[in-house]
Amino acid sequence: MNRITTPALSAISIAQRIKRLRLWHVPLTSHTAYYMAEGKTCDTVETVVIAVETDAGLKGWGEVCPIPHYLPAYARGVAPALQELAPVILGGDPVGAEALMASADAYLPGHVYAKSALDIALWDITGQVAGLPLHALLGGRRQADLPLYHSITCVEPDEMARIARDAQAAGITQFQTKLGASGDWQTDVERLVKVREAVGPGPLVYGDWNCGATTLDAIRVGRAVAHLDVMLEQPCATLEDCARVQAATGLPMKLDELVHDPASMLSAHHLGIMDAVALKLSKFGGLSATRRARDLCLHLGAKMCIECTWGSDIVTAAALHLGAATAPSRVLNVCDLSSYVNPRIAPDAPARTDGRIAPPDGPGLGITVDQDCLGAPDLILD
Repeated sequence: MNRITTPALSAISIAQRIKRLRLWHVPLTSHTAYYMAEGKTCDTVETVVIAVETDAGLKGWGEVCPIPHYLPAYARGVAPALQELAPVILGGDPVGAEALMASADAYLPGHVYAKSALDIALWDITGQVAGLPLHALLGGRRQADLPLYHSITCVEPDEMARIARDAQAAGITQFQTKLGASGDWQTDVERLVKVREAVGPGPLVYGDWNCGATTLDAIRVGRAVAHLDVMLEQPCATLEDCARVQAATGLPMKLDELVHDPASMLSAHHLGIMDAVALKLSKFGGLSATRRARDLCLHLGAKMCIECTWGSDIVTAAALHLGAATAPSRVLNVCDLSSYVNPRIAPDAPARTDGRIAPPDGPGLGITVDQDCLGAPDLILD
């Protein structure tokens, strides 16, 4: 019998080290201006793309795209953080992301959004070295494709209902209805009612304030729609206030901004308000930390939306790999962020089909970044 042996990743990685990091700032323009509570808006938002290059000729891609005024993160903070981490990054082992990321955390605590892009790029390299798509390294592929949700900008109720109908006609069965942009709770009730009526019984509908509601307004909205099949998302700015809303309305609760590490997840679970949770790569610090959060959710019983804050093809591909490696019964949905914006950074990146989307099959992230689209880099570390 002939035996074929494959070198371990650790043995392969001995021969290669990180020799260069390049960074670009790329404006992403939403197809439609995207309005949220408290004046938060996504129209044109800057994403940060990085390429980590090894002395063996491999290149790993990462991306992070903070929404202004949304989380403790801003796009122009990524480059200074990575410059500070240069002594850890340059000459570091690119294979097996968690070891280098542990060194980065020890050298520069915090700044998880900046580290998120680096972590994704290291996973991309690791997958290329292994010759495997990332979902094979993140737990093994559990499903061929994943359900998408469609996020509906907070505009007039009738227009939101039209957007929901159009998305449903394209196969979408889950609808996130943004609330709070107009500042009056009655219009938010109308938004939820009309979207729920537009898509009919069965599809999932939930209203998201992005921390922008008072307990009074959120409770009034929740009680007014309590007869409907709807879920509430992140109404208030503290876990305790979200728990008050849930207790007063009896509606299921999805959390997002307030759940960003194991401690906050355990607190939310203790309060009984983590029916579903948004696991966003930039919020936790990349694939390594989000995978650990995924595993904690499996233990706690929460359903997961696996995605990122905003961005294009790189973060979309990374999140899809993690979603595909998660038990289907526990994946609430994913988001093809790249379909909401232009330009597309990787022409061969996944696209939605009948309300679902599949991860790439190639090694690593499995996408090909169009460097002509990026232009000249804004930062080079070597």
